[in-house]
Amino acid sequence: MENSGKSEILSWILTLVAAVVIALIVRTFVFNIAVVNGSSMEKTLHDRDVLISNRAVLFIRNPKREEIVVFHSPTDNKKLNIKRVIGLPGETVELKDGKFYINGEILAENYLEDDAYTLSNSDEYWQLGENEYFLVGDNRNPGKSFDSRATGPVNKSEITGITGLRLFPFNQFGGI
Repeated sequence: MENSGKSEILSWILTLVAAVVIALIVRTFVFNIAVVNGSSMEKTLHDRDVLISNRAVLFIRNPKREEIVVFHSPTDNKKLNIKRVIGLPGETVELKDGKFYINGEILAENYLEDDAYTLSNSDEYWQLGENEYFLVGDNRNPGKSFDSRATGPVNKSEITGITGLRLFPFNQFGGI
């Protein structure tokens, strides 16, 4: 009887260790939790929204235009930011008269409110290099989004995941 008790305890310990290892692998390589900090993505996302960030998809494909990504802050590598992809590697991004242009064509931003206007001091232009993305917040009001307009393009190596699911608040649970 004593051996079966020890065997059962050992079985529980091995199961627990296996569960922890699997959870760490999933968190490191597959999914992560991201929490919105601030109003830079309003009206799409709000302060303290909790999101699932898919890490594994980055091993399969590159981020696409209009997707919302999680990435290391250009000013603090320990901090994660959440923004929308508008410019892809090799493209030119222009901001003029409050609108973004990609390779000379106006960018249709259907996720923004109709009266959204992107404030800029002057016409601005960025040429994206290989593996560079132009990321901006959906809240274009002055001072609301510290994004690629201020920090420049973000390298793919700094992108940690693509979001697609909101976990919290529960009344907004679902796809983004």
